Amino acid sequence: MLLTVAPATPEDGDVLGEIHAESWKVAYAPFFDPAFAEENVADRRTRWHARIGAGDDSILLGLADGRPLALSYFGPSQTRPGLAEIHGFYAHPDGWGSGISQTLMDATLARLKEAGYTRAHLWTLRDTPQSRRFYAKCGFTESDAVRDHDFGDGNPLAQVEFEIDL
Repeated sequence: MLLTVAPATPEDGDVLGEIHAESWKVAYAPFFDPAFAEENVADRRTRWHARIGAGDDSILLGLADGRPLALSYFGPSQTRPGLAEIHGFYAHPDGWGSGISQTLMDATLARLKEAGYTRAHLWTLRDTPQSRRFYAKCGFTESDAVRDHDFGDGNPLAQVEFEIDL
């Protein structure tokens, strides 16, 4: 299987939405009321059009044999000045176990390092052991920081922070 990484283009809005929605449906939807989860999956299918259409160059796609199966969205940290932040990292369930997530993470971290960052962080749900294992496998360590994040249903979920030296 040929694994490649490419910058997302304005034409990739649909595929970014598909990756995000399908990943979110499997990993996050079980934490919510079914109607709320369904609404959020639908929202994720369309939210990428504006972001990528605005010329955002901090979104990469991971492709397996030419099929886009993972995305990363990154840039300056919103909460920790001087650090990079991976704002979103999602893999379509069809790509789980294929190596595309590792390939994309390697490319994302290389791009952050090329941009002059020496450290990066990200947040993930505390109760998603698969994502936590993946980030640890990529060299991230938990910082011991925890925060609550409300996805809009009034029931905040705990997120844990991971960090890495670049």
